[in-house]
Amino acid sequence: MSETTQIVNLSPTVQYEVRGDVAVIRLANPPVNGLGDTIRTGLSAGISAAHDDAIRAVVIVGDGKGFCGGADLRQFGTPAAAVKPSVSEVFDQIQALRKPVVAAIHGFALGGGLELALVCNYRIAQTGATIGLPEVNVGLLPGAGGTQRLPRLIGTGQALEMIQNGATVTAARAAELGIMDHCVAGDPLDAALAFLSNSVPEGAGAPLIDDRPPASSEGVDFDAARRRVRPSTRNGVAQLAAIDAVEAATTHSIGEGLALERTAFVRLVDSPEAKALRHVFFAEKQAAKVADIDRATAPRPINRIAVIGAGTMGTGIAMAFANGGFPVDLIEQNTDALDRGVRTIRRNYEATAAKGRLTAQQVEQRIALIAPSLELGTASTADLVVEAVFEDMAVKKEVFAKLDALCKPGALLASNTSRLDVDELARSVSRPQDVIGLHFFSPANVMKLLEVVRGDATADDVVVTSLALAQKIAKVPVLSKVCDGFIGNRMLSPYRREADFLLEEGTTPDRIDSVLRDFGLAMGPFAMSDLAGLDIGWAARKRLAPTRPKHLRYSRVADVLCESGRFGQKTAAGYFRYGDGSRNPVPDPVVEEVIRRCAAEDGIERREISDAEIVDRCILALVNEGAKILGEGIAQRASDIDVVYVDGYGFPAYRGGPMYYAEHLGLAEVLRKIREFEATHGECWTPAPLLEKLVRDGETTFQ
Repeated sequence: MSETTQIVNLSPTVQYEVRGDVAVIRLANPPVNGLGDTIRTGLSAGISAAHDDAIRAVVIVGDGKGFCGGADLRQFGTPAAAVKPSVSEVFDQIQALRKPVVAAIHGFALGGGLELALVCNYRIAQTGATIGLPEVNVGLLPGAGGTQRLPRLIGTGQALEMIQNGATVTAARAAELGIMDHCVAGDPLDAALAFLSNSVPEGAGAPLIDDRPPASSEGVDFDAARRRVRPSTRNGVAQLAAIDAVEAATTHSIGEGLALERTAFVRLVDSPEAKALRHVFFAEKQAAKVADIDRATAPRPINRIAVIGAGTMGTGIAMAFANGGFPVDLIEQNTDALDRGVRTIRRNYEATAAKGRLTAQQVEQRIALIAPSLELGTASTADLVVEAVFEDMAVKKEVFAKLDALCKPGALLASNTSRLDVDELARSVSRPQDVIGLHFFSPANVMKLLEVVRGDATADDVVVTSLALAQKIAKVPVLSKVCDGFIGNRMLSPYRREADFLLEEGTTPDRIDSVLRDFGLAMGPFAMSDLAGLDIGWAARKRLAPTRPKHLRYSRVADVLCESGRFGQKTAAGYFRYGDGSRNPVPDPVVEEVIRRCAAEDGIERREISDAEIVDRCILALVNEGAKILGEGIAQRASDIDVVYVDGYGFPAYRGGPMYYAEHLGLAEVLRKIREFEATHGECWTPAPLLEKLVRDGETTFQ
């Protein structure tokens, strides 16, 4: 180890020390070490100090869990963002130093963190570090040289793939691509110091990416890349801007390219799409925090999981846990169903491998984690049991009674119910404190959202365990209290109610789906119903029929379709027709006739309906119910509701979620429209008390 001088604090978040003739500049604002104002000022001071003739080289290293996570998004739009020097000015300082500068990376170098590494002369990373430019995920593009330097370093095709998709790679892969000069198992700071001693002669010239010519465009089809960005793409505006910027790296000098990139970045920062995506980004981080549980509450250890039921949901849930590295017992009661589930798992994994997202070895490793069983007693060794059987309270109670008798003390008993009463389930067992709802969304191995449903008796450590486990398997958890449908499906009911009413009043399934897709939804309500299966909603409506007020309007269209055996894609007919093996919805005159007949029988006069009315009726129904849920304390915060709808129901992330959308439409304007709908359509549009209070008090946000 080189001789170390005293550590000097150059700013509250940057430290400077000298080891022999090497200056070590440490970014010390964990966990992210973001390039906020104090990091920038300290880094600038460190580079200035390194002009000392006694300093031969510089190593930049991060404190805590990683090197640097990039820009401090929380400072965007605040005075701190304008504090000099800017990121670009600091980077210019590094390049003007003309002494070897090494980025010693551990944990992660993301966004501006990787861009910082790219202006250094050398990059050395610890093997497991995560490397990438994920800015498009928050509606931006790399704004500090990433779109210009990465193509020059590793080639345009690979750079475009990483930048457009916001993809990250391991440091080992980054070394293969040429992003890293060396990849090491040990401390990257020690490796950087050794590299400077052994491989960089004193006075040697320091290579810079900026000295390279424009990147080659050979073999890269930028127009094809643009065509892959669909209107519903979560971050489409940012992706298109990123493609333009990378293309500029093939036609412009580094200075011109950097100027074009910066202009695009500044434009995106203030765009409504980027602001909404940043809202979603922070909302997802916040969702796993529970205000009324002591932070010191420790999660229960989860080492083995059992999933009851090998149908669509059960197999997906088993895969989700296996993807997170957990051993899973997949339990069914008959051989045919179990074998079918095992085949489904293999087929899904092999399809993922065929797309290049898994290796053959990873497929076998994950399949090996899932142990099929016909014995419910297998669940006795599990730390968590997830029931994924038919959505019927009596069936679920029967399963829970058996689990109550055989599961070990302290095991979590979870139901994957999408809307049934978790408290009623909990009351049916001797350990209600261990019962929780884990509502996975289909396909469970793909969808990010997990609704964690907290019953009245659920223990705090069970909640903490569930939230932590969700994050370990790469899910975004949102906590909900118990009500029919929890957050997502409860809000879906009035949304679907209005879509159904609009059908009878004068439009068609295809028209409504098209308008809502233009709004940004991934799928319209009727194609989505066909995909999920109309029989599921039919069963729920029949269950709730005795409690439905007789004086309220009710659309019979869906019931009539189900009575005729039209259950959606599974029967090749629902709201749409489907050709042999096709998932493409085709408008069906038979359905239009059903709609007209139901409207006539119920005395509903059909009329012309505008696109704006379709959007307002459907989306504001979501908003009003969301405000009721928030006011009742079912959801912790408005942003949690946004997360549910963005990550679980295909609400456009670039609109921020229904509650964020309402805030930017204006709560007073939202209330005005809802009152108009109430006057026209009756008490189903009664405004949420919370919304009325907020507007009365002059508030402009839900929190």
